[in-house]
Amino acid sequence: MNKESINQLSWPENQLLPAIVQHAISGKVLMQGYMNPEALQHTLQSGNVTFYSRSKQRLWTKGESSGNTLKLVSIDSDCDADSILVLALPQGPTCHVGTETCWHDNNANSPQLAFLYDLEQVIKQREGADPASSYTASLFAKGVKRIAQKVGEEGVESALAAMTGDKEELANEAADLIFHLLVLLRSQKLELNDVIKVLQQRHK
Repeated sequence: MNKESINQLSWPENQLLPAIVQHAISGKVLMQGYMNPEALQHTLQSGNVTFYSRSKQRLWTKGESSGNTLKLVSIDSDCDADSILVLALPQGPTCHVGTETCWHDNNANSPQLAFLYDLEQVIKQREGADPASSYTASLFAKGVKRIAQKVGEEGVESALAAMTGDKEELANEAADLIFHLLVLLRSQKLELNDVIKVLQQRHK
């Protein structure tokens, strides 16, 4: 959003527009705040999502005291130019009560595909953990050769399930394949988002 776009926003008399913040990767809605023109400009210039606090009557950068900032990825307005959508990457819990979002039942209110992001975070946490503590940790301990082997095995089993027309088995084997692929990506310091970027480039 450039300066011209800011000037085209339909600012109401109180100069406040609702600003919805969405996780740039998982798609989860993290919080809602309000922005005035100064808060929007500060967000664009600093790269940290900033609101106008109606209670404090001043600009308020999310995480200014807790350190749990929201790193700006992109920002846009809706078709009526009277609300703002912010895509950001949270640097810690977004809600002041310590939860990931301000809607506390994350599983009920999250897009289904956001689970893949959550799963990636679990896999990341288990890298380097005691191999006896979980199957994922044991895979990392065995090294990339074993992880890659599992990806190959699950790929073949998925193909065989499809060949036999067993949809339930295919869903199960595909789940195993995706899980082990995420572990393989993590072992190489890659994320599913890196794969998505390649697909996006190919789609252009």
